[in-house]
Amino acid sequence: MVPKIRRGSRTHGLLVYLYGPGKRDEHIDPHLVGSWDGFAPDPGRDTSPDPDPKVTLARLAAALDLRVKQAGDKAPTEHVWHCSVRTDPGDRTLTDAEWNTVARRLVHAVNLAPEDDPDGCRWVAVRHADNHIHILATMVRGDLRRPRMNYDFKKAQAECRRIEKEMGLRRLKPGDGTGAKTPTSAERFKAERTGRTEAPRETLREAVRQALAGAATEGEFFTRLRDAGLRVKTRTAPSGDALGYNVALPGDRNRHGEPIWYPGSKLAPDLSLPKIRQRLVDGAVDQATPPAAKGLPGWSPPARARRSATGTAEQAAVLLDRDDDEAAAQLVGVGELLDAIAQTSPAATRAELAAAARTFERATRSHVRAERADNRAIRSAARGIIQAGGALGRGEDGGTTAMLVSTLVLVTLAAARWHSARGHAQQAHASRQTAEHLRTAYHQAAATPMRALHEQGRALPEAERRKYEATIRTALPEQGTRADGASATTDALAATLAQAEEAGHDPETLLQQAIDMRELDTAADVNDVLVWRLRRLAHLPAHPGEAPRRTSAGSRTAKTSTNLTSELKKAPPAPARPASPRNRPPRR
Repeated sequence: MVPKIRRGSRTHGLLVYLYGPGKRDEHIDPHLVGSWDGFAPDPGRDTSPDPDPKVTLARLAAALDLRVKQAGDKAPTEHVWHCSVRTDPGDRTLTDAEWNTVARRLVHAVNLAPEDDPDGCRWVAVRHADNHIHILATMVRGDLRRPRMNYDFKKAQAECRRIEKEMGLRRLKPGDGTGAKTPTSAERFKAERTGRTEAPRETLREAVRQALAGAATEGEFFTRLRDAGLRVKTRTAPSGDALGYNVALPGDRNRHGEPIWYPGSKLAPDLSLPKIRQRLVDGAVDQATPPAAKGLPGWSPPARARRSATGTAEQAAVLLDRDDDEAAAQLVGVGELLDAIAQTSPAATRAELAAAARTFERATRSHVRAERADNRAIRSAARGIIQAGGALGRGEDGGTTAMLVSTLVLVTLAAARWHSARGHAQQAHASRQTAEHLRTAYHQAAATPMRALHEQGRALPEAERRKYEATIRTALPEQGTRADGASATTDALAATLAQAEEAGHDPETLLQQAIDMRELDTAADVNDVLVWRLRRLAHLPAHPGEAPRRTSAGSRTAKTSTNLTSELKKAPPAPARPASPRNRPPRR
């Protein structure tokens, strides 16, 4: 049940609309379902001998405005309180009596007309469709004072959550006031008329987020906005310093032919210029040499950037698992990383990754603030992906995309647990939805490399394959018991262990270190997660068709004990989960 509150100054004009044919949705049988005293004239159900709806509507408007006229100059300029209340499409149809109850509870909750208060404001509830009503109230009490209506929207939302529970309706997630402003009805209708798939506000919000992903300076941010084709207007102080900014879509104009500008703060609370400046300070990135450019020769820049970002994402997941408020800064970085990979991924995965980035945007904001915000590493990873450019959907580019997305699934699930522990219902729900989008994108990106790995695993000599299956059973007892009956589930993992050993690593030590990196409870497929961890830690190509990097036999011990151990020491271990086994079999 969703309430939308507006204020105005024309009682009669709003009644004409509510009882009229409607500008978009056809109004069917408009009539009152409730009023301040239960006896208000109803233009839709006038039972007089010679009914005239226009006359009855004028009488109703005069009755509602009576106290406004009596108050004179003391009445507020915008004296009309208008609240539309809509049920979910899957909810049952409420009766007129039930809608009357909803209306009375809402005007009581916002202090317009408290129960048993004879001086409460006058109001009516009009129904002209099955799934919603409109509450119209005039904001002058019987004693000619204004009602105290602080935080009326929050109070209406809270009352709707209680009504949903009591009436058996779909229960929406309670918000905390940090969500982005949704498009108005007028914006949505205009988008449909002009053939847009979404309102300009939503398009601009996504474009601004993408321009901010990994940006190093304020100037770079504005340059990216202009390069994306947006119109940009800055507000400057006499000193020349920017005070704020507005953006507009080319071609989006009002009735006077002027561009429709949106301030950053109206797109989302964290997109105002002061908030952006704070983000650039807290998450300062290296402008000269992005981390993705260091080491790992022989692979394309997009592949190197994704491989480097995977390790950074693992560390972010570990920080979120620590359940510390300081991890709030990591959520902002994860959002930028998703925006970066969505912009640069191949067409096959771009739609799902873009949906994941849009969904996770809600999870990046809450009232929790990190006192020592430090998300430089993950913002630098996002910058590295942006600077590396677009990735191909095949070869090492496609394999490293699957590697990174597999890790981001676990990161977003860690974010869901972090938010749930703090009662952030909307953010936790957005994180879980993001994980579903990422799982779909992962299956699209991983199909080719995982198919090749399964084939390589099945092609191993029988004795060698059994040796690696025994290693898997020892490290993952619950997982290993499936190997004899369903060897296909471990073929890719066995092939990866074989390639790691060929490259000079000890398979048993390497596998145990991959397992110990962090929990596997939330993995939908433990084998897939371990395959990508092993290939990253052992510097194996993400696409099995590429040649692995080899080390000498004499350096096997040094590589395993030094490089991999140092990798694991970058972040503290995740806390133990006593109520759950460390490793579960994959959920199907």
